[in-house]
Amino acid sequence: MLVPIASEDTLERALGRVHDPFLVVERPGGYELAEWDPAALATDRVAGYVPPCRLEHLGDRSFRAEHRVRFPYISGAMANGIASCEIVEAMGRAGLLGIFGAAGMAPSAVEAAIERLGRTLGPSRAYGFNLIHSPNEPELEAAVVALYLRRGVRLVEASAYLDLTLPVVRYRVLGISRDASGRVVPANRIIAKVSRFEVASKFFAPPPAKCLRALVDSGEITPEQAEWAGRIPMADDVTAEADSGGHTDNQPAIVLLPTMLALRDRMQAQYRYGRPLRVGAAGGISTPWSAAAALAMGAAYLVTGSVNQACVESGTSDVVRRMLAEARQADIAMAPAADMFEMGIKVQVLKRGTMFAMRAAKLYELYRSYGSLAELPAPERDALEKNLFRASLDTIWEETQAFFRRRDPSQLDRAARDPKHRMALVFRWYLGKASHWANAGEPSRRIDYQVWCGPAMAAFNDWVRGSFLERPESRRVVTVALNILYGAAVLQRARVLAAQGVEVPAGTPRLAPLELAELEDRLNP
Repeated sequence: MLVPIASEDTLERALGRVHDPFLVVERPGGYELAEWDPAALATDRVAGYVPPCRLEHLGDRSFRAEHRVRFPYISGAMANGIASCEIVEAMGRAGLLGIFGAAGMAPSAVEAAIERLGRTLGPSRAYGFNLIHSPNEPELEAAVVALYLRRGVRLVEASAYLDLTLPVVRYRVLGISRDASGRVVPANRIIAKVSRFEVASKFFAPPPAKCLRALVDSGEITPEQAEWAGRIPMADDVTAEADSGGHTDNQPAIVLLPTMLALRDRMQAQYRYGRPLRVGAAGGISTPWSAAAALAMGAAYLVTGSVNQACVESGTSDVVRRMLAEARQADIAMAPAADMFEMGIKVQVLKRGTMFAMRAAKLYELYRSYGSLAELPAPERDALEKNLFRASLDTIWEETQAFFRRRDPSQLDRAARDPKHRMALVFRWYLGKASHWANAGEPSRRIDYQVWCGPAMAAFNDWVRGSFLERPESRRVVTVALNILYGAAVLQRARVLAAQGVEVPAGTPRLAPLELAELEDRLNP
């Protein structure tokens, strides 16, 4: 028997009750919605069936189980603590996965965050820390890995890697064991964020034999443990990072994600791992539509970045949050990266309201054109000292030396031998400071703010315009995350209906953002 849904209910409202299945019934002149009844499916008047789509069932089940989260959603690491303890705590308490933005921070500051999150979230809630590749500061990368191993950090998001290093292999392999059934059990897990096929293949492969031999020779693992390590991938989870804020290759997600999924299948077939390899999606994930598209292509989980920086819990300043809330599609630019300056690597940043991208590009142009600070033409040197550094280059060099004496003295040894490297370190002073000025909201340096931002920010602003989330002070990471996931579930139900030949009116569903209390009512009926 077909039981009509209350007449005041619209298709949009029915789609929005993601826990409830329903039927679409043909009537003269249109459709009618009916409550779910298995016996009614044989009725030729039933034009479509919409199954439930719980948010807990989005993405990959094994991802949710292994990381002990309710939803397949990660707030990714944004450096210098922008992905703050407050973000990680909010995510963990809501059944989502937060990664602390440890890149660019001193090991002592990272250890303080480890201490805090250990108290506030404890072992029962999921969270992780960032491990960034530092080709110019290998000692720092090694020190961070040593800290994570010593403090029992069991999950890292490995980012910006161009190749595997001994420290990241050490993190993955130390503590490896076998359980009673003989299954190899790594103590530490890695979620690798990559944008290149060749890097993803290294993380989906077992640890390199040369690194395992080095760890055996140093006595850090036994030959038996090295043999076990050859049976597991470096990372069970690889995030396909498309056009994103910060480090990015500006890859289109619609091309990158299927490429990574095909690689996953080949690597799984080649190595026959006991656990499934997974691919997540990052870069451009900021609305229900982008989330639904990534999940429809097969993403096991979603990772967001730019939109979290715009939330009140982020470790940046209120002025930056307001700048991000005004971002539009044309307000994004590429600029030289502080940590990989000499290599010509770039990061994606906010262009609106700041001259950072243009000024940073000028520094790289000068670095490419001259062999040392002494070779800079007087007009160029004067302009740098007046506009960018606001001090003499000699003064900046003194500050730079003081910084690297604490952080990595080997950089100063190299600078003493190589004047061009000395110039790079001085120029990196500006690039590094620009991010800190933005995070601190330094008013005298607003024109120099470096704000990592991708086009996802503009898409988010377009979506929430006219809603409560348009206001920067109303943006909270859990509210944003659940709205994105909920909207993706509603869209999935609408597409199921359309695939059965039922016409879904244009503009349905509208997916206006919901307050957290209303979201929780819909997610916990």
